[in-house]
Amino acid sequence: MNLEPNRTVRELAVEIPGATRLFEKVGIDYCCGGQRSLADACSKAGVPVKEVINSLQSAVASDLSGEEPNFVTATLGELIRHIHDKHHVFTKNELTRIEDLINKVCIAHGLNHPELIQLKVLFETLCAELGAHMRKEEVVVFPFVIGMEDAVENSRPFVTPPFVTVANPVRRMMMEHDHAGDLLRKMRQLTLDYTCPSNACLSYKTLYEALDEFEKDLHQHIHLENNILFPRAVELEARLRK
Repeated sequence: MNLEPNRTVRELAVEIPGATRLFEKVGIDYCCGGQRSLADACSKAGVPVKEVINSLQSAVASDLSGEEPNFVTATLGELIRHIHDKHHVFTKNELTRIEDLINKVCIAHGLNHPELIQLKVLFETLCAELGAHMRKEEVVVFPFVIGMEDAVENSRPFVTPPFVTVANPVRRMMMEHDHAGDLLRKMRQLTLDYTCPSNACLSYKTLYEALDEFEKDLHQHIHLENNILFPRAVELEARLRK
């Protein structure tokens, strides 16, 4: 496998089982920043590119591909069901749980830790945007993509959608992913990588742990859409239009 530094992060995240876990660990943006070369991504994250390549080679050698389906070869319907059932459901549940936690912690500790109030504002923005974003995916984007796949499988004609081409909502979804990524980075910076103060109560610690896990899941969620689902959908539509 070609593991040269000029390969994009997206290519490596899609091709190598375990790559996203490594990228998460070393702070490489593999979801919204997937078009960046590995060399550039390592430079931005402050990690040696040779060290990351060695770790990727180990991931290839260990071949962890059996841990989850291969979404490069799975049907788009299977991929969409996975995104919805694993990531959309988790995101909706966690948004509600974290909102309750952050309100509780702000009431108890906001006076002595004003960064919590800023964190609450950022989270509320993220919560509102993700809710609207997932609704658009579930009502517009996902059904259209499944419909295109069904048209291919059953030799039905392609019907031009009201948005003309799937590339239009895809572009919008990716822009919204970028903004969600920006909010997550601001939240992490504000909390010093979710480091609790020494006198933090259990709810405070639970909040930061929840936000850390929420961020990791959202990174994987966006990776599956930006790097696999959306490119495959655009490619499928191009074939249907021929």
